[in-house]
Amino acid sequence: MSDIHLIIDGAVAELRLDNPAKMNALTVEMLSALEAHLDRIERDVEIRCVLVSAEGDRAFCTGADINGWGDLSPTEFARHWVRDGHRIFDRLARLSKPTIAVLNGHAFGGGLELAAACDLRVMAPGASLALPEAGVGIVPGWSGTQRLMRLLPEPMVKEMALFGHRVKVDRALSVGFVAAVSEDPRAAAQALIDRALGLSPRAVEITKSMIHVAAGEDRGAMAEALGSAAISASEDRAEGVTAFREKRKPNFSGL
Repeated sequence: MSDIHLIIDGAVAELRLDNPAKMNALTVEMLSALEAHLDRIERDVEIRCVLVSAEGDRAFCTGADINGWGDLSPTEFARHWVRDGHRIFDRLARLSKPTIAVLNGHAFGGGLELAAACDLRVMAPGASLALPEAGVGIVPGWSGTQRLMRLLPEPMVKEMALFGHRVKVDRALSVGFVAAVSEDPRAAAQALIDRALGLSPRAVEITKSMIHVAAGEDRGAMAEALGSAAISASEDRAEGVTAFREKRKPNFSGL
């Protein structure tokens, strides 16, 4: 059994990290479970919003469990641990449904990268952000030097990654990295979700894709997805499919 659970309550899915004894550090099994849960969420049309949360009140996630990668060979580390984690976090970032990370505690390393892959973040007052990888002789590997550079000022990323500085909640809020600060971040996230559930789910999905095109988040795939969505409603698409099945030349109308 993995330490990340999928809980579905009506239109809301919650991905809950459950490894508080290790400050919700991510293991290979947790990454695999996260990927499987994301696939299920994407295909469930009843799910309209996603929460990413964690058990305990000390940490949202302090990154990757060193026991999961400490003994890997250089090839295994680069080819599997880093690339698999990157792929799974990209999967979360590109989910078609809006996502909110509930930062009940510290978000360090891979935990910060996990939060950054969500659309919004809500943070507890005592929580902080950090990229401590250089302190154990590695570098950010799950988008810390890439996606975070689109979300945070460059000097702030450098403070964390090059100087080991922790960013406290007031600075994270001042640059827009977190949407709200609350003693009850889960309740604050739920309030945002309640508002989202009153909007058109299809409009939200397409708008998220358009924003990602502008932001450079998987731009090529997003552009083609939007084009495909438009063409799928056309009469030409219906005629093309029908003609193929009837083994005849299509008569396109341009509609």
